[in-house]
Parts: sequence; C-alpha cells; structure tokens
Amino acid sequence: MNKHKIINDPIYGFIRLNDPLLFDLLEHPLVQRLREIRQLGMSYLVYPGATHSRLAHALGAMHLMQQVINILRDKGIDIPHPTGTSACAAILLHDVGHGPFSHALEHLVGGPVSHEYWTRMMMEHLNASSGGVLSEAIDIFEGAHPLPFLHQLVSSQLDVDRLDYLNRDSFFTGVSEGIVGWDRLIQMMHVHQGQLVVEEKGIYSVEKFLLARRLMYWQVYQHKTVLSAEFLMRHIVERARELLSGGHKLTGSDALILLLKQKEAATQERRGDLLTAYAETDDHDFITAVKEWSRSSDWILLTLCQNLLNRKLNRVLLTIEKPYPSRVEQIRNRICDSYGISAGESRYFLGTGSIVNHALHTDREPIYILGKNRSVKEITEASQNPHLKALTGSVEKHYLYAPKDFL
Repeated sequence: MNKHKIINDPIYGFIRLNDPLLFDLLEHPLVQRLREIRQLGMSYLVYPGATHSRLAHALGAMHLMQQVINILRDKGIDIPHPTGTSACAAILLHDVGHGPFSHALEHLVGGPVSHEYWTRMMMEHLNASSGGVLSEAIDIFEGAHPLPFLHQLVSSQLDVDRLDYLNRDSFFTGVSEGIVGWDRLIQMMHVHQGQLVVEEKGIYSVEKFLLARRLMYWQVYQHKTVLSAEFLMRHIVERARELLSGGHKLTGSDALILLLKQKEAATQERRGDLLTAYAETDDHDFITAVKEWSRSSDWILLTLCQNLLNRKLNRVLLTIEKPYPSRVEQIRNRICDSYGISAGESRYFLGTGSIVNHALHTDREPIYILGKNRSVKEITEASQNPHLKALTGSVEKHYLYAPKDFL
C-alpha cells in the first residue's frame, strides 16, 4: 500500500505525508476524531467562517515542522531521518487530547485535567499499541530529547504550533491582524548550542509575530462574545454535572454522561475507561446533548441550553477596574427575584473574574536572536523597537458577565 499522501490545504497549498508512520497516525481513529472538534470553539458565533477543525491545524503545524527540519539540515544541523519523522509525529499529535470545542470545554472531566493530560495518555496508548515506535516522539513532546530545539519547535514562545494557528485562525475569521510571515520566520530559524534561535535578519518578523499574537487574543480568542458563549457552555456542563450527582437522569451519549459523572482526575484504575469515553466524545456529542437538555424538567438547565442554541448570550463587560461588589450584588438580587432562583443558583447567570493577555511570557524561555557575530540576545534586548517592551507585559482586564436586561 502506498503510504505517501498529498493533502490540499488552503493556507500552504499541498501538504505531504512522506513517511509511513505519519500516514498511519493520520489514519488512526484518535487523530481522525479531531475532524469533529472545532479549532476555535465557539468563535463561529462571532466569525461565521471559523469552523475549521483541530485536524487541519495539526496537519498545518506538521507541514511547518517538515519545512523547518529541511531548512535546519541545509544549515548543517544534524537531524537523522527517523528523528525528523518523530518530530513531525510529535507535532501531529500535540493536540490529540483536545475535547469538545477545544479550550471552551477544557475541563469537561471533573478536576484540574487539561488537554495536555489527555494528549499524553493518548500518545502513550498509541505507543504501547504500536510496539514503541512513538517513544522518541514522546521524548520530543515532553522535552526529554537530547536535541532540545526539537521540543522548542513543538512548544515554546515561537513554535510551529503558534505559527500555524495564528495564520489559520486569521484566514478563517477574516481578522487580518493575525497574518504572520511564517515562511520568512522559518527560513531565519537556526540552532545555537542546541537551542532554537532566529537569525538577526528575521528580527522584524519576530516583532510582527508578537504583535499579531497580542491582537488576535483581543479580537478573536478573548473576544467578549466568544467569552460569553464559553462561559455559557461551562455553566451547562456544571449544571448537568450537579444534576447527575444528585441522581437526576439526563439523556446523552454514554461516553459524555460517564465523563460528566467523573468528579476528579482519573485514578490509575479508571484511566482506561475514561480514555475510551473521552476518545469517543466530540463536538457532536455535546451539541446533541444540549438539544436534548433544552427540554429538561430542570428550569436552569433548560434555559441555559436554549440560550446557547438560540444565541441568546449574556453580555460581558470588560474593564480595567474590578466591578464594584455592590453593583454585582444588586444585579444578583434582581436576577434572583426575576428568575425565582436562589443566590447560589444565580452563579449560572452572573459571574465576575479576569482575563490576561500575554504576547510574550517573561517567566518562560525567551525568544533568542542570533547576531551576525554569533552573539545571542533575548528579543527584548536585540530589538530596537520601543514598543516591543510593552508586549512583554501582561494586560489584565476584569469582566462582569450577566444577562443584558440586568445591566
């Protein structure tokens, strides 16, 4: 069987699967499942074109990894063919653990369980079932490989993951501020003392990349209407979980109900069952359940689900200062009186908190610029752009989330 494949991608043109391992991974149900998970969660409620899948992103990131590896080899960096394939496998699988609607339902299972947790479990499962062929890919993914720059290409402040999702999300939302010169950036990548660096000629492309990241977070990822839809989805999950724990019966796929009944992170004994259920759950399971629950006998769950289906979203007010507690309490009282619910139940319709926008994390491994004299500096030191330092700081905004009629 010919295990070489060409895939037509709207961002890069043709993407080539040039190794049997990558072909087999793409064909695996755990990876094919990503077709049914939206990359941008609920952003399609704001940007109708934002319906692209996690699989498209994974393939795009793998394509960029292939390009970077070829460029580094041309520059004299020794990357054996099997290691290059393992790096491509690592990035192809880097998001395999995402649940329904990606980050919107990050904690579908009770307890602090992230998509990285599920990704590691699925990679371990794939490795065990394939005779250990993914051991090197897992080392790269975990940062345990003797070539640290390969992990940096998978996960760092300038990796192929970010390069793909900024361009891809910009394309499908129509938000041009996210366009990044990915081709220029990867051409300027190099390795110095085992670490990923960018040649000095690419410094302006790095600056543009950081600015695009900041703008895309405000305009897409943390858009106030997108936040409102994600809050609503999480409240639906929270209410469904509360009803199930109280003995209330809810319709839904067996896999989804099993996950909702799970109150904490998976124990060693239950990992297999939960992994199977998680791998069977995608966007369709959740939306189908929401349609069923929109006729629930529980008024709160019914209302939340109908609001999501009909795009009747709460308003999110973003401010620099925290909302006045007296104002929040006043809104809470009005909600309780109008809906006939308790103060504790008002949390499904009212909330406060904060969001933080980072373009460049100062507490993480920085982006390094390689000078012509082989000196290495952090991007903030190497850049002469006076506005760049502003991007290194975090911008925090506080939100008030409530029905429009009560604001």
